[in-house]
Amino acid sequence: SPPTGSCCAASELVWKCASSTDAKRAHQHARCGASVPAKELPGAAQTHLRAKEVRGAWEKESEAKKMATEAATNTNPTTNQAVPSEGNGAPSNGPQAPTITSLYVGDLEQNVSEAQLLELFSQVGPVVSIRVCRDIITRRSLGYAYVNFNNPEDAGRAIELLNFTSLNGKPVRIMFSQRDPSTRKSGSGNIFIKNLDKEIDHKALHDTFAQFGRILSCKIATDAQGQSKGYGFVQFESDEAANEAIEKVNGMSIADKTVFVGHFVKRQERDREVTVKFSNVFVKNLDEEVDDDQLREMFSKFGAITSCIVMRDDEGKSKCFGFVNFEEPESAHQAVEEMDNSEHHGKTLTVCRAQKKAEREAALRSKFEQERKERMEKMQGVNLYLKNLDDTVDDEKIREMFKEFGTITSCKVMRDPQGNSRGSGFVAFSSPEEATRAVTEMNGKMIGNKPLYVALAQRKEERRARLLQQFVARQGPGMPGMPMY
Repeated sequence: SPPTGSCCAASELVWKCASSTDAKRAHQHARCGASVPAKELPGAAQTHLRAKEVRGAWEKESEAKKMATEAATNTNPTTNQAVPSEGNGAPSNGPQAPTITSLYVGDLEQNVSEAQLLELFSQVGPVVSIRVCRDIITRRSLGYAYVNFNNPEDAGRAIELLNFTSLNGKPVRIMFSQRDPSTRKSGSGNIFIKNLDKEIDHKALHDTFAQFGRILSCKIATDAQGQSKGYGFVQFESDEAANEAIEKVNGMSIADKTVFVGHFVKRQERDREVTVKFSNVFVKNLDEEVDDDQLREMFSKFGAITSCIVMRDDEGKSKCFGFVNFEEPESAHQAVEEMDNSEHHGKTLTVCRAQKKAEREAALRSKFEQERKERMEKMQGVNLYLKNLDDTVDDEKIREMFKEFGTITSCKVMRDPQGNSRGSGFVAFSSPEEATRAVTEMNGKMIGNKPLYVALAQRKEERRARLLQQFVARQGPGMPGMPMY
């Protein structure tokens, strides 16, 4: 039966939510006052014991602060209202409705659950609710959660005490949830730090800049392996704190590296700053009859032109594009603004800043990568992976098997260089609902003499991570007969 008596509320909730023997064992030891080495209690049990220790220390500190506050403000501790002195009016009418304070918890490891977060956050005060945000189709964690407190002081204490606490081997970031997106998007109080040592993590960056004011958000940019990219961001509550941080830290040495600290500038604005000064303009989709003189005439109204040319092949035939170089950057900028997407001889012109080959290649790579990501996101939840296919199954057979579940956008059986089936394939639907229905109905169905395997398609990186987690879970910590490295 679940524990009763004077134990903390978090213990009871964890007992109900987690069927883990470790959590129960930790609770029973905590109640009996038995001394158990933390290293002997894995996972939630260690977190539970730490919760009780920290909570005990916090309760003593909280009681002292409360008594000091009451003495200073002469408040009634039962109503949290000012006690009226003789001759003053009556207190306000009725108790105020409780205000929910929400915390954002980011950088969560994939397997962190609500029960673990409850264990962690209950040590600083009563938790109203917890929600780990998950993918609507796969139910995989999106790596962040929201924790709600009734008392704003508890929420602030949670940030102070628990920020960057390790859960499942990964430090979490905690900050107040900003429901108004204008605050985040405005960039107010946001600074950019680069040339950081790779060993500096979120906590080290936070501790470095906390002296200048209240920090709303602090993050080190990392790659797919979790390694620092050498730069990060800190957002302060006020612009004054951000300005002071820039003034005091910019150019200083941190971990033997001189860092740059400046105001955060959005990518669009950075690109605009890079491209603001140019004089050479590229013009595309010209009519074949347009020559150098006509091109000059088209653009001369914007300012003095130093050179103008229509590119031609070896036979002198126009390639339908050219370049116009102005004396002043302002003239070039105006020409791009007014002439881009304009009509000339029935054709829509493309007019933009002339770029070097390396710039064009970088822009094309960026565009291709962005399109690839968008394509992957679009296919998320609608693309199914098929395995254990019979050798006789081809593309048309797959389409025939799955067409009853919805509109199929593509399907394919994977084959080796000799054209033989690999026994696997893919089928994509027009909506996640259709794909989910297909998985439910077709997974395990006998096709020929084989049971068909059907699941949501995953990228190679995701499959490897999932298999690694399953392998580690099967091994377990300190299994008998298993060597420890």
